[in-house]
Amino acid sequence: MARTLGAGLALLLALGQAQAGSEAPALVAGQSEISFVSRQMGVPVAGNFRSFDAQVSFDPANPQKGHFLIGVDVASVQLPTDDAMKEVVGPGWFDAAHFARATFQSSAIRALERGRFEVAGRLSIKGRAQDVLVPVFLEQTGALTVASGSLVVRRLAFSIGEGEWTDTSMVADEVQIRFRLVLTGIAPI
Repeated sequence: MARTLGAGLALLLALGQAQAGSEAPALVAGQSEISFVSRQMGVPVAGNFRSFDAQVSFDPANPQKGHFLIGVDVASVQLPTDDAMKEVVGPGWFDAAHFARATFQSSAIRALERGRFEVAGRLSIKGRAQDVLVPVFLEQTGALTVASGSLVVRRLAFSIGEGEWTDTSMVADEVQIRFRLVLTGIAPI
């Protein structure tokens, strides 16, 4: 159920850029996070994904030429209980045995104002894909760039939570994905 959000967050991880002759952009996985919040019977349930990666090409001076691909290992989901984690990797939810990765691939990046961008792309989870628009805020400290933001996805559009779990009074359809991606190799904003 909450995996849908994690995948969407995973897609936003990749905002980074390599200038000619500079260090290639890279994700600092140990400092990065993709998390999500869903609601079960009206109560917020928070989780995150431990394993994700990113392929990045991004220049803040020419964002329209940027591109990124984010991949999330859905079986790496962390939830408050072991039972919940076992359930969401199963066939009715993420079906990790058949659809091990959720991905986000950008199709366009647009600068809004200093440090703020809008990233359009395709989110794919459990063999289904949706076009999404993700607001991203970049902040730099020394050699590190933090790309952060959030988006809301509808889990049922990706067949996350089948059978009795399609009842949105039990588990809400909307899932908020949040991300904080720490990157190296990004040119100054």
